[in-house]
Amino acid sequence: MINFKPAAGPYAHTENSSTRIMYQVVLALLPATIFGGVRFGPSAFVVVLTCVLACIGCELACLLLQKRKLSHCLDGSAILTGLILAMSLPPQFPVSLSIIGAAFAIVVGKQAYGGLGQNLFNPAMLARVFLLICFPVEMTQWIAPIVDVESVHQWMQFDGVSAATVLSKTLDSAPTVDLLTGHQAGSMGETNAILLLFGGCYLLYRGIITWTIPVTFMLGILIPASIAYLIDPQSFLAPYTHVFSGGAMLCAFFIATDLVTSPTSNKGQAIYGLGCGCLVWLIRSVGSYPEGVAFAILIMNAVSPLIDYYIQPVLFGRKQAQALGKEK
Repeated sequence: MINFKPAAGPYAHTENSSTRIMYQVVLALLPATIFGGVRFGPSAFVVVLTCVLACIGCELACLLLQKRKLSHCLDGSAILTGLILAMSLPPQFPVSLSIIGAAFAIVVGKQAYGGLGQNLFNPAMLARVFLLICFPVEMTQWIAPIVDVESVHQWMQFDGVSAATVLSKTLDSAPTVDLLTGHQAGSMGETNAILLLFGGCYLLYRGIITWTIPVTFMLGILIPASIAYLIDPQSFLAPYTHVFSGGAMLCAFFIATDLVTSPTSNKGQAIYGLGCGCLVWLIRSVGSYPEGVAFAILIMNAVSPLIDYYIQPVLFGRKQAQALGKEK
């Protein structure tokens, strides 16, 4: 590590630390996580616990090998990675594959780049794509949520009731109420847009994230989806279906806003958010996969350093210095 000692101010001070930020995001995700577990049954909670504990364990092993402080495994980053990964997996995903995905996220997606703050790609999304490519059958086994008494009886008789996701091209657009309240098949992070929206608003209120990426991400989905739906409503899903279903809400507030893998300037974040949203709609509508959040995030993660290179924030005091130079 470079022993850099800055010689001049000014400096911006805040009470937020990386650990505090991670746990604030985890707290914002808890309502949607608990709701998803209640909707899909005990197996969903098993997936969450497996992913979180496996991520912590792999983080601990990597720190041990690197002879670094073992307490860093509880800085919140591994917990958040495991939670987001679990939220993107089927509710009855096998435990063994959950452990493999968590290990890939931490070892390959994070520690291979140098640890917290050094990774190029979002570890959870990298692991999800890895699992989708290696285990496509298990990654597309969706079950219907528990929404009424009849569903409870079905759960008591069977391990789960299979169902297609809303984003399947063979389905019509689902009612908005069902999309908002979680009456749909999918992963735990795709079932209740209201709770994810509340969690995102909490992060905005606490200053953990800014509005730029969530708003531009939604615009990136809404604009092409609206145009395509107006042209051919029989071939394309309604815009509200794209926004309130799948991993759109989870991505807008909890994945795309990752401080490490997103640009630093407001203009850069706007371009990043628009790019993510457009790619999600494009993959969903034209590609072979019904959900495109993970692929879109990884593509824009790779582009993020390029955006930062060409769109750099103005240095503090630069405009005033230029103005004084012109006056002289």
